[in-house]
Amino acid sequence: MQRIGKRLATGLLFAVVGLCLAVVIVPRFLDRIYYRGPASDHFDGARFFNPGDPAAGGRRSGSMLRFMTGRDRAPWPATVPVTPGRALAALTPCPARTGGVVHEAWAQCVPAAAIDPQRMAVTWVGHATALIQTQRLAILTDPIWSDRASPVGFAGPKRVRAPGIAFDDLPKIDVVLISHNHYDHLDLPTLKALWARDKPLIVTSLGNDAILRKAGIPSVTRDWGGSVAVTPAVSVVVERVHHWGSRFGVDRNRALWSGFTIRLPGGNVFFAGDTGYGDGSWTREAAARGPVRLAILPIGAYEPRGLMRDAYMNPAEAAATFRTLGARTALGVHWGTFQLTDEAIDAPPRALTAALTAAERTRFRVTEAGVPWEVE
Repeated sequence: MQRIGKRLATGLLFAVVGLCLAVVIVPRFLDRIYYRGPASDHFDGARFFNPGDPAAGGRRSGSMLRFMTGRDRAPWPATVPVTPGRALAALTPCPARTGGVVHEAWAQCVPAAAIDPQRMAVTWVGHATALIQTQRLAILTDPIWSDRASPVGFAGPKRVRAPGIAFDDLPKIDVVLISHNHYDHLDLPTLKALWARDKPLIVTSLGNDAILRKAGIPSVTRDWGGSVAVTPAVSVVVERVHHWGSRFGVDRNRALWSGFTIRLPGGNVFFAGDTGYGDGSWTREAAARGPVRLAILPIGAYEPRGLMRDAYMNPAEAAATFRTLGARTALGVHWGTFQLTDEAIDAPPRALTAALTAAERTRFRVTEAGVPWEVE
């Protein structure tokens, strides 16, 4: 019995030592240096920050414990019925034939020369993923088709709303915009599949290219204000927003977060990615790029407010952003797909409706996943 006790004590001692070593070693192992460059007004030489508010996304409050335990979380359904749709074939050219075969979803597509480049359609796929079709291009924002927004397939936020367009029904994707490195926005399984199938131009902000490169996916990065040419008539500007980034916790803010302005002949598209409102100055910078034909703005994942306000807009702030941008139209995204925060699944669209005037409600829309909206 004494021998067993000694063994248990030895085992316990090794366990404690192992735990202590893990606390010291594991955080260092999980930290990553994604970017090296000169210091700036939003980079201190090691980590990025929001100008004027370097603690944003990093504060903690008394609501953290309740949030982590889910005590105040509204119940969500296990699934939401979705009827998968298809992109508007008349706005995207026929894909190149591979072995003489064109996917059956594009049996009705038309030659590029017959497409009016000024027409625009947007389809909410789910969460922050939207398909934009214009100028004979198909552009995806923060694509995620995975069942979980997580580094592992067996845990983490589970998808409630299925993708509004099946992956195999997507047209050939020309451009992908990646706003930051959170798992619900930078989804490597989806990006690997897109790269293998279509070899799109992937545009993101500083540091995120290191994550993609390790997965065998090339990308183009820019700092805030940097521009990437897509065609002679179309370019993408990486825009400042008010957020944060991390893949493993200890690599916090090693890579930059951003929104995007797609500069187009018929008026720009602004995609905010994921952002808090902050002092609102970033919205004025984006508005200065020129007229916004379509804004794609997050309206969900904002409760409890004391914890989330630094880095996540609520619907009233999304409405204020819409007005500052002077956008002709807007689509609300980042809601109803993964339960990340405390609000009810249908709270964001209801709160957005309450925040808009009657005239604005016809211009700032929330659609069901998979329903194309042809934008004026």
